[in-house]
Amino acid sequence: MTGLSGSSEDSAFQGDTPWNPRGAGAREGAAHSPGGDRGRSVSRGYAPIRFAGPGYPARRTAARTLMRVTTEAVLDPEDQKIITLARSTRARVAASEGAAVRDETGRTYTAAAVALPSLQLSALRLAVAMAVSSGAVRLEAAALVSDATEADPGDLAAVRDLGPDAPVFHAAPDGTLRATLVP
Repeated sequence: MTGLSGSSEDSAFQGDTPWNPRGAGAREGAAHSPGGDRGRSVSRGYAPIRFAGPGYPARRTAARTLMRVTTEAVLDPEDQKIITLARSTRARVAASEGAAVRDETGRTYTAAAVALPSLQLSALRLAVAMAVSSGAVRLEAAALVSDATEADPGDLAAVRDLGPDAPVFHAAPDGTLRATLVP
């Protein structure tokens, strides 16, 4: 059996393997070898990911990112991102709270609450301090993830120092948005 370029060496790349969704001898869209076009096309053989079951369409679709939608409002993806970062920071160190802030350039800073015998810092104050120490001039948004039902007024004051019009998203540990605090 000969391959796509006619040599027996390429027979493994002919497209007749069971994992090739295009079938035997498929050539269109085949990738070329990394060294440039040396006269042989190589099918990479990646099968499409197909999901089946309730809630999935029967046709081939691109991968999707799932986002929790709250009853209060649908968040911008960038706002959802800082809530996710705050959640992961909190979980990573098993802290009582986690926070993330986004500055005017889009950079994000995350922090977890610090509870040492000689130093106690809330996650939101620490995230603001990290942003300031990195040269941030203004905050666009902040997120706080904690078990508390309300955000500390001191934490909100720290955010307002750098972002007087920045919304603060207060979320539960599972990511459920509790409140959006705007000035």
